[in-house]
Amino acid sequence: MPLPRALPSILSLDDFEDAARRRLPRPIFGYIAGAAETNLSRDDNRQAFSELGFVPRVLRQVSGRDQGVDLFGTRYATPFGIAPMGISALSAYRGDIVLARAARQAGIAAIMSATSLIRLEEVAEAAPGTWFQAYLPGDIERIDALVDRVAAAGFKQLVLTVDIPVSANRENNIRTGFSTPLKPSLRLAWDGLTHPRWTAGVFLRTLARHGMPHFENSFATRGAPIMSASVLRDFSARDHLNWEHVARIRARWQGQLIIKGIMHPADAALAREHGADGIIVSNHGGRQLDGAVSPLRVLPEVARASGGMVVMMDSGIRRGTDVLKALALGAHFVFVGRPFNYAAAVGADAGVAHAIGLLRDEIDRDMAMLGIVTPAEMGPGLLAARGQPGQALIPRENG
Repeated sequence: MPLPRALPSILSLDDFEDAARRRLPRPIFGYIAGAAETNLSRDDNRQAFSELGFVPRVLRQVSGRDQGVDLFGTRYATPFGIAPMGISALSAYRGDIVLARAARQAGIAAIMSATSLIRLEEVAEAAPGTWFQAYLPGDIERIDALVDRVAAAGFKQLVLTVDIPVSANRENNIRTGFSTPLKPSLRLAWDGLTHPRWTAGVFLRTLARHGMPHFENSFATRGAPIMSASVLRDFSARDHLNWEHVARIRARWQGQLIIKGIMHPADAALAREHGADGIIVSNHGGRQLDGAVSPLRVLPEVARASGGMVVMMDSGIRRGTDVLKALALGAHFVFVGRPFNYAAAVGADAGVAHAIGLLRDEIDRDMAMLGIVTPAEMGPGLLAARGQPGQALIPRENG
């Protein structure tokens, strides 16, 4: 089946970014691409991968390669999934459903975001097996009601993102004209006029078929519309949250509980003590604390402190080689964010499927050239720090 017109020239996940830049209005693209303050953490997410090189094995009979992995009792086709991304329905029509549906068809994991504009029940119906990511509301009653709603919708994995006690300083949003709530302006109108495919295919189509988008899943009840001043109030009051709230959710939630935003080994140990089934090592794609190191830099220590939990990672992954480096340092699975958002904006379901296929094919080739046939064989002995010839990152275990 031929690819849509925009996709044959896209050969890597990075290529989607330039294509999305042309298609999306500047404020929407800026919201996705930007990070906090100086973008130091976002840039370090990529830099950390470049500081590691491979030490491949040869003549290993790798014809039987299988990159599938088992996670929480489910077999996934690859060791990567789609990270949660807020307001995806502003970059692609019904974006949350597009992402979740493409992931399900490819046999990979996807996490929908609490700051989505489509009801979680609709996503669960369109793509059973999707995970749900929640930000904890500000009071116990709302927390309990949200947890119950997620369970009633049929989700089995609840991902608590815990690295937003306060809103980040995202100067990039202001510079590109994005605000929460969205504010009508001449600049926003001009961006819409100069991007007619987005205006007609996403914004006006959404208004005509579904009305003004609301934040649908921050609470058990419907949240504010994206142009309402009450949006800011809805996302406040998180600075008092603590591990007692996690314990309460663990007692109430019967599925897998995953804590996202872990960067310190001590917090990994606390997550285990409070009943988490897994953690996601993450600096929020560099969108929160500017100056936080890349998750890849702390991954080995966090994995050692995990005590048998499932360890996952996101932030900065763009290539199959990145996926395998993360697996070598202790991750069981990784998540990729921005590139899949761009892919949905560029090509809807076909765009996301193309992005998944590109990354999956890279991993297959990389595994063959590294001399491994399963992701479980990827260990630290196949890595070396660049600039230190012959010196493994830590003692080799793949000899």
